[in-house]
Amino acid sequence: MADSPQNVLLGLDRDELTLLVEGLGEPSYRAKQLVEAVYRQRVASIEEISTLSQQLRLNLGEKGISIGLPQIEKRFVSEDGTVRYLVGLGDGQSVETVWMPEGDGGEAGDGSEAGELAERFVEGTISGTSGAKAHTEQSEPIAALKRSATPKPQEDRGKELNKELNEDRGQDTNRHQRYQPDLRSKQGQNQGRSTICISSQVGCAVDCQFCLTALLGMKRNLSAGEIVGQVCAVLKDQKVSPPEDRINLVFMGMGEPFLNYENFVKAARLLVEEVGIAERRMTVSTAGIVPRIHDFGGERIRPKLAISLNASNDELRTRLMPLNKKWNLEMLMAAARAYPLRTREWITFEYVLLGGVNDGPENAKEVAELLRGIRCKVNLIALNPGPGIDFTTPGGEQVAAFQKKLRDAGIPAFVRRPRGRDIYAACGQLKRTVEIAAAPGL
Repeated sequence: MADSPQNVLLGLDRDELTLLVEGLGEPSYRAKQLVEAVYRQRVASIEEISTLSQQLRLNLGEKGISIGLPQIEKRFVSEDGTVRYLVGLGDGQSVETVWMPEGDGGEAGDGSEAGELAERFVEGTISGTSGAKAHTEQSEPIAALKRSATPKPQEDRGKELNKELNEDRGQDTNRHQRYQPDLRSKQGQNQGRSTICISSQVGCAVDCQFCLTALLGMKRNLSAGEIVGQVCAVLKDQKVSPPEDRINLVFMGMGEPFLNYENFVKAARLLVEEVGIAERRMTVSTAGIVPRIHDFGGERIRPKLAISLNASNDELRTRLMPLNKKWNLEMLMAAARAYPLRTREWITFEYVLLGGVNDGPENAKEVAELLRGIRCKVNLIALNPGPGIDFTTPGGEQVAAFQKKLRDAGIPAFVRRPRGRDIYAACGQLKRTVEIAAAPGL
């Protein structure tokens, strides 16, 4: 499995860069110059680092040291503005990274600053043939859902939630009708809507039955530099720069981050400390690697935690997610209950709805029982279809009914908007699909 190559700067932290420059007989302040060039300016070559002396640049080149910035091989642009990048790595492998100019609503309701911004900007509904609508974060007042997170008897929480929703709905709708979304992203003026979805592995070993990435199998882990490099490449392409531009970041692309734990944790630290993306604006999704959930709770720098649930009982979850044989729902829920949440932090449970499989009222009831007493929210994701996936997408009426069941039980539940379905960029669709014609540069 891949570790950070010794001849690549991207992926090295300040201490490692200091050792490098001192080993070349240079003063330690050169490390700071390298950090600025690699992580903030996002240069592509040593020759571009004008703050270094010409001799030092020559020395680095003679030793075969390079920046290691991944190359964008192909770019696919959706009709909704989402961009799917095919990012080439040094060994000829590639991964996919997705830019969502307006996010998909995944942050909403988590109690963070990023979540509050997502609540403000997310719009849209999923409509079924009958006209029933599943409300997204935009159409329901969020304050009521936040208050519902306070532990109390489940029935009382549901009644209180409905009362608050009904009282606030008119005012909330009027407020959101005044908002007109602006898809443009200008440096220094990004309002927190944009989200980058990054990969942690080439392929995936988890083998979820409804995910296109699983069809690739597992190739290798990404190094910390390759994980960070995806972000740097997209930021450079989109001409945005944190912290001036507020970017949300989700480790929800190809791979299982907790099966590449050390490289993922180092990448998260570099993204916070050097690239400048706020920790509170990051989320990592795991399929349920229970030992690593316990480890993650003790990390100094720690993105928010999302857990892919996708089933309401062990029999169904084992069918859909074979890793449930090793870490079943009892173990997973125990880890979630023991997880040390910070102030205003919630755990997110992601639930992909598969038509006629896990989307019935009995499933919603079982989910509510599983999550009883956990400070959490549920993101509902109607299946994003793809070739080779033997499941169907439920209609809007079914999605709405499932959401209502959870909310009636006092569980904050949101519907994530599908982004980039037409270019295979949506959740569960990343499979390095290149049959779609590459879109021109932005």
